[in-house]
Amino acid sequence: MATPNVQLQQARRRLASPSSPGEPASRQDLADLVNAWIDEHRDYEACLTANYVGKLERGAVRWPSADYRAALREILGCGTDRELGFRPPRRPSRPAAGLTDVDRKGFLSTLAGVAAVPLLDPLFPAQPASIPAVVTPADIHELRTIAGVFSTWDHTYGGGMIREAVTAQVRYSVALLEQARCPDRLRSELFGAVGWLSHTCAFMAFDAHAHDDARRLFRLALSCVEEAGDWHLRAKVLSSMARQAIWCGDADTGLTLVELALVRADRLTPAELAMVLSARARALAKLRRTQDTLATVGRADEEFSRIRPAHEGPWMRYYDAAQHAGDTGHALYDLAIHGQFVNEAANRLAAAVAGHIAVHVRSRALSGIKLASLTMAAGDPDEAAAIGRRAVLAVDAVRSRRAADDMRELHRLSAPHQRRPPVAELRQRLRTVVEA
Repeated sequence: MATPNVQLQQARRRLASPSSPGEPASRQDLADLVNAWIDEHRDYEACLTANYVGKLERGAVRWPSADYRAALREILGCGTDRELGFRPPRRPSRPAAGLTDVDRKGFLSTLAGVAAVPLLDPLFPAQPASIPAVVTPADIHELRTIAGVFSTWDHTYGGGMIREAVTAQVRYSVALLEQARCPDRLRSELFGAVGWLSHTCAFMAFDAHAHDDARRLFRLALSCVEEAGDWHLRAKVLSSMARQAIWCGDADTGLTLVELALVRADRLTPAELAMVLSARARALAKLRRTQDTLATVGRADEEFSRIRPAHEGPWMRYYDAAQHAGDTGHALYDLAIHGQFVNEAANRLAAAVAGHIAVHVRSRALSGIKLASLTMAAGDPDEAAAIGRRAVLAVDAVRSRRAADDMRELHRLSAPHQRRPPVAELRQRLRTVVEA
């Protein structure tokens, strides 16, 4: 059994809580302080959680990453890692007791068509990055950080420009599963980290219309998170798989995937449930099941009202009020375009456009284009043209085939009004951007 890290526990309890005056800092307080320190001093978004702080204090992890150690030393007022009970690991020269090879090739061969090899076989450097002999917490942290950074890039610029780079990182993570020995206590975390990275790459492929690659990567991600026993990431992966199926015109498969995500819904957080239910509403709206769509949107709203951001995983931090408004607005759009609940759909899409933070450029643009299309079909064409121009300006820096599809739909819906100067100007701009 791991020996508790009493020094770290005591150091945390000496720190005053920034959220509860007069109380010692909680594990969540400490995680938030570390993430803020790294954001300020290392210029990237860290993903430390209260759960990970608990692992540090229980001694399950004795050597966190260099940035985590630096942040903890500064925040807790300690001069050395040793004062916080941290000890660097010893790397064994041969297989040691408690390390398993997991039959990783056997695991990968069961992924029913995922076949990491065919997906990742294009030419790569002759001298790829070396694979460590033994997986450490630092390796897992690195995979999670890479997934988080690339996910943020995808939200801002789309995945088209860096999808090959992310695929290379997935190749490395698969090699880590195949070749490195992994302590039993880290096995679930390793599979979870590879699952998150694979999901990030899969969503980029989906956004780029590389749908076969996306499906294989989503299946890899799903197999990894199920191997990890991570119900939270499982819901995220299945929700994204459902969104791809719905986008590709297979709403029935999308609905099936959503229902799989809702198995043991009692284990999911409010944000995860709101996300999955929003995807369910999209599928139902495509199937023209109006009352079921409205009921599901209502359930999603109810779950969203219960969200406590500090309790959500790092992959759910994007799911704020604007994202929820956009996701439910997109679902209602498919009813509104046929004349039902137009105001409700428009109000949600407008809230999404107004509320998205700066890094969520693609989401803001997608909601803006949908709002322009709805306004063009059911409202004032000149107002729709103004909304559309702003959305197209926002999407200019984003490489997203999904956005291009939505712009084509807006172009089609604007055709009856093309003699109006604002609409004609918008149509020319749409043609230019889509062709580019």
